[in-house]
Amino acid sequence: MAHTNDRATIRRLLTNRGARWAVVGLTPNPRRAAVGVAKFLRDEQGMEIIPVNLGAQEVHGERGYRALADIPGTVDVVDCFVNSQKVGAIVDQAIEIGAKAVWLQLGVIDEAAAQRAADAGLDVVMDTCPVIEVRKDPSLKS
Repeated sequence: MAHTNDRATIRRLLTNRGARWAVVGLTPNPRRAAVGVAKFLRDEQGMEIIPVNLGAQEVHGERGYRALADIPGTVDVVDCFVNSQKVGAIVDQAIEIGAKAVWLQLGVIDEAAAQRAADAGLDVVMDTCPVIEVRKDPSLKS
C-alpha cells in the first residue's frame, strides 16, 4: 500500500520548536536545495540542524557528522536529501539510532523504507519539503 502523508504528523514535526533535525546530504554547496531548507528549518522554524555528509563538513556554522550514528544525543527527525535508491539505508540507520521520524524530501520515494520506518514506530513524511508545507499552510510557521 502506498504511503500517504498525515497532515497531523507534518504539523507536529514542523511546529516542534527546538527539535533536532539531522539533515542527511547537507553540504556547504549553495546550489543544493538542502542548504536553503536547513537554513529555513533553523532560522524560520526554530529547529536545531545537524549536517550529515561524507566529509563531516560544517554548514551554517553547525558541526557536521559523517553518519547518523556519529551524532551525540537524540535525533528527532532525519531529513533525507539523498536519492531514492540510497534512502533505504539512511532510513534503516534512522531506525537504528532511535530517531523519532524520517522526512524524505521532494522526489525521494521508497515505499519499502517508509513501511520499515512506520513498522518501527517512526513518523514518516515522504515526497515533500518542509518549506513547501509551510507555504501551503502558513499556520505551520513557528
